[in-house]
Amino acid sequence: QVQLVESGGGLVQAGGSLRLSCEASGFGFSTYAMGWFRQAPGKGREFVAAISRSGDNAYYVDSVKGRFTISRANARNTVYLQMNSLKPEDTAVYYCAADDNPNGTWRTGSEAPYDYWGQGTQVTVSS
Repeated sequence: QVQLVESGGGLVQAGGSLRLSCEASGFGFSTYAMGWFRQAPGKGREFVAAISRSGDNAYYVDSVKGRFTISRANARNTVYLQMNSLKPEDTAVYYCAADDNPNGTWRTGSEAPYDYWGQGTQVTVSS
């Protein structure tokens, strides 16, 4: 059974940090690119960051560049999102997702190529 379980969300003041984790099971984690998306109240889901299968390459939405870092530990079947200098506009439910497309679709920022999704973890940033 495929599972992606996010953790690490919570309430933090503006300027603070959080580290999200997403533990995968039930599929070949190291053969999938991984992404983080978020959905703020009343808005659609948007791309945040993605990382290649090996972890050598990453891609970010402009609004989080320099503040967020995506990484992965294939031995632990886990992908991380380190979030620093958080802003109230980062408030959202954060989802991890897995993409096995071999053509580098993880770099597009599109939801479409992602096969598996977690249930999400809430991040709230107070001003």
